[in-house]
Amino acid sequence: MAQTCEICGKGPRMGRNVSHSNRKTPKIWSPNLQRVRALVKGSVRRLRVCTRCIRSGRVTKVA
Repeated sequence: MAQTCEICGKGPRMGRNVSHSNRKTPKIWSPNLQRVRALVKGSVRRLRVCTRCIRSGRVTKVA
């Protein structure tokens, strides 16, 4: 469950770095997750949410 957005389910993506000499090494792109206090079903919870969900308004932040 680590490195996963609790709203949309976005997680790490795997790929390869390719150098100028065409050597390939493994690479992982992690989502930009933030710990946010959010209102969920009337109660306040801490969630790990990606910044895309925060900007789009899928999360109602609590002060």
